[in-house]
Amino acid sequence: MKSDNVKKGTQQAPHRSLFHALGFTREEMDKPLIGIVSSYNEIVPGHMNIDKIVDAVKLGVAEAGGMPVMFPAIAVCDGIAMGHIGMKYSLVTRDLIADSIECMAIAHQFDALVMVPNCDKNVPGMLMAAARLNIPTVFVSGGPMLAGHIHGQRTSLSTMFEAVGAYTAGKISAEELAEYEEKTCPTCGSCSGMYTANSMNCLTEAIGMGLRGNGTIPAVYSDRIRLAKHAGMQVMEMLKQNILPRDIMTPAAFRNALTVDMALGCSTNTMLHLPAIAHEAGVEINLDMANDISSHTPNLCHLAPAGRTYIEQLNEAGGVYAVMKELSKKNLLSLDCMTVTGKTVGENIAGAENLNPEVIRPIDNPYSANGGIAVLRGNLAPDSGIVKRSAVAPEMMVHEGPARVFDCEEDAIAAIKGGKIVPGDVVVIRYEGPKGGPGMREMLNPTSAIIGMGLGSTVALITDGRFSGASRGAAIGHVSPEAAVGGPIALVREGDLIRINIPENKLELEVSDAELAARRAQWKPRKPKVTTGYLARYASLVTSADKGAILKTPED
Repeated sequence: MKSDNVKKGTQQAPHRSLFHALGFTREEMDKPLIGIVSSYNEIVPGHMNIDKIVDAVKLGVAEAGGMPVMFPAIAVCDGIAMGHIGMKYSLVTRDLIADSIECMAIAHQFDALVMVPNCDKNVPGMLMAAARLNIPTVFVSGGPMLAGHIHGQRTSLSTMFEAVGAYTAGKISAEELAEYEEKTCPTCGSCSGMYTANSMNCLTEAIGMGLRGNGTIPAVYSDRIRLAKHAGMQVMEMLKQNILPRDIMTPAAFRNALTVDMALGCSTNTMLHLPAIAHEAGVEINLDMANDISSHTPNLCHLAPAGRTYIEQLNEAGGVYAVMKELSKKNLLSLDCMTVTGKTVGENIAGAENLNPEVIRPIDNPYSANGGIAVLRGNLAPDSGIVKRSAVAPEMMVHEGPARVFDCEEDAIAAIKGGKIVPGDVVVIRYEGPKGGPGMREMLNPTSAIIGMGLGSTVALITDGRFSGASRGAAIGHVSPEAAVGGPIALVREGDLIRINIPENKLELEVSDAELAARRAQWKPRKPKVTTGYLARYASLVTSADKGAILKTPED
């Protein structure tokens, strides 16, 4: 065992003295050392229950003969960080999380790990660490929040942001806004729609790194505690069988994850996270692969914000395994991939059933023949532009309009809420990319303001930043190359005509090549917005969004 390096032999007597200081018995030092990576904190609603999950994992590990030891990981609440400088610190935590887990796991020579994440960046950050470390690892998340209920309708965080826009437009009263505020997010857990956290927790199941129900069992259900105990037991079985993350996270497994992504209609942020996780696993996936898979994968789910169903209903309908079972009917999955269960994907989903065809459409009756995410390209986005196709109004799938150009999110929000954006406009928000932000902020506030003010079926938004999974509408993000490195989005001028054709995967600026060349000759890089601290280091190392916004290493 790896932990023998710190527990066995005469030279390790000083190490054992420190374990004694921790209260370890000699009997416990003879057991495998299992790290429980806890993202518990008291500021993120999706993490406030994780102490209970960790306790359950510890019981499972101990019952199966291991010695569980908890250590922490950070997590940012994107909702609380939204719309101000704090959002610059969201995406950047993904790499901090992966790096800190690497440091802790190797420094203390853990034999195996149980990852307990929940929200947007610490799920992919932990998956990156698992692939990098390649020791037996299983995931169990904190679980999703239950939907809120207002006037007989289910609600989620996107409802709340859109209510602010509706209030600004005079469509609801201050009293109604206060009611939304108090009732929209009723329990602990990751926010209840198919936002980034729930997308990544569901894809953790799809890729084979989490047990059944990891992505869908609500945080407040006792099933979640039982799942955590089983995760603790299962990591011990993985240790015995030497099942490693890179045995699971293979090229075929990532194709499975992308396929499930398209069927579920996941957050566009998966197009940042899956390439980054794959990079750590030594697997190359690119956005062309995503478009190819999307082209023949039907979209089976319209979960909030794309529709009126929520994660708790997906769980009741059979969860991720039921979606995978539907996909397998058309041979869209690799069924022989190994998983943390010690069984293959095919074995795992053999008994799964679709218990609600209104929540999970049957494979022969999908919402659309194509997947929930599309990668757009054109002279405005030579490398990529990402849109959640399943959350776009039909009338906005093809759109043409004048550019309304803003060099930061705040200016765009002021214009939208000030009534300066009119039907037909294409809002362009730039210098918000990985380098330019720095940190690639989410644009939930402007998209919610557009929807809330009744412009969702007439106004598009394009950015080199990104979107929350809670965003809906014709919202195209991840435009690459970004403005900060001189990408074409930096050359757009007020009033330029922009054409969007999502069915044809096109994003075009109706400006001649000669005019663009002349503008490029005049363009000059902007002074960095942040010159000190972690964000400055991040900006100097981060790659473009189409590469997953990973940090460059000497071999890159």
